[in-house]
Amino acid sequence: MVPLLVLLLLTSCNNDDDQGENTNSQTIEEIQNNMISGTWSIILYNDSGVDETSDYNDYTFTFNSNGSLLAESSTASYSGTWSVTNSSNSNDDNNSSQDEDIDFNIAFSTPDILLELTDDWDVETYSPTRIELFDVSGGDGTTDLLTFQKN
Repeated sequence: MVPLLVLLLLTSCNNDDDQGENTNSQTIEEIQNNMISGTWSIILYNDSGVDETSDYNDYTFTFNSNGSLLAESSTASYSGTWSVTNSSNSNDDNNSSQDEDIDFNIAFSTPDILLELTDDWDVETYSPTRIELFDVSGGDGTTDLLTFQKN
C-alpha cells in the first residue's frame, strides 16, 4: 500500500508541473495574439513613483508577429523588438498572480524616451485591450509601472 501511495504522490507532482508549463505557454500565446492585433498606446508609465505618462502621449505602438516593434509619433518612427517569455527561473518576480512567470520584453536602441521602456517587464494583468506590466529595479528596489491600451 505504501508504494502505491508514493507512486500516486509522484504522479500528482509531475502533473502539476506540466500543468503550470502548459498554462504559461497558453498565456504567452494569448498575450502575443492580443498584442499583434491593432495599435496600442501607453496610458500609464510610472518610473519609480514619478508619473511620466505624458511623455508618450504622441506615440502609438505596433507589435508585429515577427517580434519587431514600431513606435510612431507625429514626427518620427522608431524600430525595436518585443517578446513574451516564460521567466519561471527569474528572481525578480514578486507578485502572486497566475502570470508571475511571464515576462514582456521590450527593447529599443534609440531615442532616450523609448530606451526608458527597454526592460523585461513582468505581466501583472492582461486582457484583449489592455496589458499592465511592472518591473522591480535590481539596483534600488523601486517599482516601475507600464500599461498599454489598445487604440
